[in-house]
Amino acid sequence: MDVEQHWRTIIDQRRALAALLAELTPAELDAPSLCAGWRVRDVAAHVALAPRPPGPLAMLREAARARGSFHRLNHDIAVRYADTVADLAADLARVADSRRLPVVTNYRNIHYDVIVHAQDIARPLARVLAVDPEDAAVAATRVWSMGWPFWARRNFGRVHLVADDSAFTAGVGPEVHGTTLDLLLLLTGRSGILPLLRGEGLSLLEPVSR
Repeated sequence: MDVEQHWRTIIDQRRALAALLAELTPAELDAPSLCAGWRVRDVAAHVALAPRPPGPLAMLREAARARGSFHRLNHDIAVRYADTVADLAADLARVADSRRLPVVTNYRNIHYDVIVHAQDIARPLARVLAVDPEDAAVAATRVWSMGWPFWARRNFGRVHLVADDSAFTAGVGPEVHGTTLDLLLLLTGRSGILPLLRGEGLSLLEPVSR
């Protein structure tokens, strides 16, 4: 997948997510997402903030406030933003086409990030945001190749992950089958995915997927 294809997926997922957010009630925006400890509105704010990276001094202040924890920094920034923006759907729609990036990341990471976070929002609300299996395969391959923050190869390398709807495979051992999107969510630590998968390797995944 080339750069333009990555960006087309990013933009399409942002637009689709903005359209979904526009349909949600305040109660749904406050519902828990798949991302542990994050409300739906917090995840939406995080996605909307990606094209608006803070400057170096602001990042230093936020890092100090978060006591050096990158996860806490991301969470706290998103929560504060979510609680101050009146219309998150319109806010995300305004920046959906932006190609600005935080200096600490790249378009390959934003690609999997927006796919996963869109599912973080849609699935707990029983909504569907479609993802092309090939896009999900590129995202899963990227996550598999990384160490921090998911450590996917370390956590899941003892099973053979096999996608039903793409050519994505990873790991060696007893097989675990599922859609590419479900395997991506598994690799990124989302809960509730195991019942959607099948295969002899599932018993080996229970301790790392709780």
